[in-house]
Amino acid sequence: MSISPRWSRRNLLAGTASTIAGATLARVAQAQTTPAAAQPRALPPYVAWKDPSQVIVHTATTIETKRSAFGTSVITPTDRLYIRNNLPAPDVSIVANRDAWEVAIEGVRQPRTLSVADLKGLGLETTAAVLQCSGNGRGYFADKPSGTKWTVGAAGCVIWSGVPVRSVVAALGGLADGARFMTGTGGETLPAGIDPKSVMVERSVPLRAMGDALLAWEMNGEPLPHAHGGPLRLVVPGYSGVNNIKYVKRVAFGATETDAAIQKTGYRMSPPGAKGDPSQQAVWEMDVKSWINGPTSEGGPVKAGLVQIHGVAMGATRALRRIDVSLDGGQTWHEARFVGPDLGRFAWRQFVLPVVLQPGQYMLASRAQDAQFNWQVEHSPANGGGYLNSGWRSHALPVTVA
Repeated sequence: MSISPRWSRRNLLAGTASTIAGATLARVAQAQTTPAAAQPRALPPYVAWKDPSQVIVHTATTIETKRSAFGTSVITPTDRLYIRNNLPAPDVSIVANRDAWEVAIEGVRQPRTLSVADLKGLGLETTAAVLQCSGNGRGYFADKPSGTKWTVGAAGCVIWSGVPVRSVVAALGGLADGARFMTGTGGETLPAGIDPKSVMVERSVPLRAMGDALLAWEMNGEPLPHAHGGPLRLVVPGYSGVNNIKYVKRVAFGATETDAAIQKTGYRMSPPGAKGDPSQQAVWEMDVKSWINGPTSEGGPVKAGLVQIHGVAMGATRALRRIDVSLDGGQTWHEARFVGPDLGRFAWRQFVLPVVLQPGQYMLASRAQDAQFNWQVEHSPANGGGYLNSGWRSHALPVTVA
């Protein structure tokens, strides 16, 4: 197999020069916090249909896609997509008659409760978008915040189909006066005997998010699985997973954010060790981010020679402009190229860098740049919840080549 003229000279030099000296690699590896591997666990019954060889079961409600399981296609297969649930799901019987599920639309001029069957008559749109848990990458924070120690696998790129929220609002006469936020309420089963506001999944996002939001009943060409929020989910492209409300039963527009605890004090960018409060930035839009998925040394050393370094990059709410790859933990960078179809600004892009690697130790890293020239950060700020970790250095991948 030959190397393209663009890469032959550069990569042959990089492959020789980037056989990092032991001391240098040790310094890079020491800077990276690598979480302990999760113990293998069986899939819980409600997701027994997922591929157990491609996921890591942390708990019954937190299931991560393996780094090596993303493949090199754009869309994440449903049977590999991660799971994160804040509350027990409603009974699976709700998907027996999907069209009967109802959602209340409030804060519009003609408020109504609409069934999925009603929604299907109001519009249709398909959007490719990254779904990413707010805590994805938490396991790489050096201060070890509490919560599931996700690495890269609490994310996936999904095709959503449903009705645009803006079309529903238009059909109901438009927004009532004073709307500044869109609030979605989930239909999860709430524990008895406690204040619903203390546990319910109810999130508010800025009104600007309405323009791209969907009420989705289909995912990756199939009816939305119960485990992923079926029969109906509020999808807010570019916003972290908690804002994409499963089993959505209410969408309301108003002047203020909800006072539910998950919004008021939860999912806030609080200082390490501090409690969240409404004065702190809410966990809303994601950041520009990328990471390398292969090759890895999981099954043993990578074979020396021509190697295709590949991974994924996302711009959150913006399109991507560029992706760079480093073989030496960020000391030098090489521009890679995007591969596969561009499915829009909310989807991630696959990228590749063909390079000849000599035997040795490497620290593979990537950094993305969005269309507004914003680079992926080297380090994300530590915070109490371990949210929105997009730092390229902590996501770097050590690889042995032999």
